[in-house]
Amino acid sequence: MLTALVELGHQVSFLATRGSRCDFAKVIAFNSTLSLGEQIPSSVDIVHFSENPQQEVGRAFVITQHNNLSSLRDVFPNTIFLSRDHANRHGSGHYVYNGIDWSRYRGLDLSEERQYFHFLADASKRRKNVNGAIRLARKSGMQLSVIGGSRFYFRRGLRLTLSRNITFHGMVNDLGKSRILPYSMGLLFPVLWHEPFGLAIIESLYFGCPVFGTTYGSLPELIGPQYGYLANSATQLLRAMQRVGEWSSCACHSYARDNFSSRVMALGYLNYYQRVLGGETLNADLPVKAVLNRKMLPWGN
Repeated sequence: MLTALVELGHQVSFLATRGSRCDFAKVIAFNSTLSLGEQIPSSVDIVHFSENPQQEVGRAFVITQHNNLSSLRDVFPNTIFLSRDHANRHGSGHYVYNGIDWSRYRGLDLSEERQYFHFLADASKRRKNVNGAIRLARKSGMQLSVIGGSRFYFRRGLRLTLSRNITFHGMVNDLGKSRILPYSMGLLFPVLWHEPFGLAIIESLYFGCPVFGTTYGSLPELIGPQYGYLANSATQLLRAMQRVGEWSSCACHSYARDNFSSRVMALGYLNYYQRVLGGETLNADLPVKAVLNRKMLPWGN
């Protein structure tokens, strides 16, 4: 999003660890002996945090909340969430969808033959449910490429997955995704929590892959019936996977490209910047809804 802000004519500065570099914005070395307010130049109109500040800033600011909060006391008045569902569950109505600079991916060809399904997430996190994706692939008899996961998991106790139909790629950069995703029939995303947004969803759609996942969090908001299938039943997802050819790769790609770009994201935040600078408090009444239950959500046969 930040490069898009610069392209739209705005100046961006980072307050970052000494030694950090950026080719499109000014970098100010963070000094732990000074307050935040002392280190922010007077020319800065608004400050944008990605986590809650631990001290007074003395300047107009907004916060992007990336996680599901365990306490509503952590919600600041000018907090912006990642999706409508994410905002609503915290008693707010303010959100901006994540966006991606699609120029990061090169040589996309939607006509490539699709050979397997894929899973894309940090597979070490139980809530992402890589086990469910593997189970779906095995029952369907299809191959699965696991991006962001290992065949071994020591953090949750030793687990070894042995199957010729399952390929583990580990952590993969943009170039690696550009080599794997064009050949995927779809993303398997049976998450067991209320997903705040899901970058894996829009990345997969951009490469023409429909999404097969659960109905939790932002998924119903992002994935209409023309872009995938959602169910909390493995049997229903398997039936949909068998009809994967009914979804259009071109439609999935166009939807992601047009609605979830870094430019669209930047324009969304610019709207909120202007409102806050105009004196508006986004969440004038702090949220009062119940906080999220962090237990794994149900998913079964």
